Amino acid sequence: MKKILFVCLGNICRSSTAEGVMLHLLDEAGLQKDYEIDSAGILSYHQGELPDSRMRAHAKRRGYDLVHRSRQVRPSDFDHFDLIIGMDDRNIQDLKELAPTVEDMKKIHRMTEYCTHHTDDYVPDPYYGGAEGFEHVLDLLEDACAGLLNQLEEEKKA
Repeated sequence: MKKILFVCLGNICRSSTAEGVMLHLLDEAGLQKDYEIDSAGILSYHQGELPDSRMRAHAKRRGYDLVHRSRQVRPSDFDHFDLIIGMDDRNIQDLKELAPTVEDMKKIHRMTEYCTHHTDDYVPDPYYGGAEGFEHVLDLLEDACAGLLNQLEEEKKA
């Protein structure tokens, strides 16, 4: 079983949505048993909260039900997960500082590495923006999650 943790700053917009999109893709492909998916935030400001209501509304319109409760990244996450995927440069830097070992640093990747259609360097935080920001994040995460799943499935065949 491949274990993936998506990470952003507060775990109420980007990473929780990445988790929801990936779970949806796995469900559609009948691959739920092959993967464990979770998300977390660098900070604990929103501990225990559902994703941002605006993010949930935009996601719902695309068929995603975001029910994850926010949590902070834990040191044990580096032992548990195979891939730890950050949304932007700051998330990546913070994760590298939290990584207990050099080996654990190798688990850290940027979400947009897996995009196959979009060329953005990072997934921007839509929290302080308008509706178009949430839609753009969904576009990026749909692209990246599909690319990630395709890559992981191809690696299983190799």
